[in-house]
Amino acid sequence: MKKRVLEDIEVETGSGNVFADLGLPDAEKLKIKSGLVIEITRAVRKLGLTQEEAGRRMGVTQPKVSAMLRGDFANLSERKLMACLNRLGYDIEIKVKPAAEPVGHLTIAIG
Repeated sequence: MKKRVLEDIEVETGSGNVFADLGLPDAEKLKIKSGLVIEITRAVRKLGLTQEEAGRRMGVTQPKVSAMLRGDFANLSERKLMACLNRLGYDIEIKVKPAAEPVGHLTIAIG
């Protein structure tokens, strides 16, 4: 990460993954899961669903919806989050291609 000083304050440019910047284990997994949860939150709001309605539609309990919307998604797998998005009317596309470097990267594009 790149550091610089602005108005006597040291500023460090992030890597693009706040979880990695904080030194958390499984940072890539957390980044992907958080992106999926953000989209689920947007979909629930856009559709005007209550937590109970969203839970029924996604196949999870209302308490899990509540936790998810508060940012607690540790107990949900990426696969489950993708299934929730499918049930809210989203298509998910996974693209696999050869990497330019010896070790590949995992990226999620939401949009």
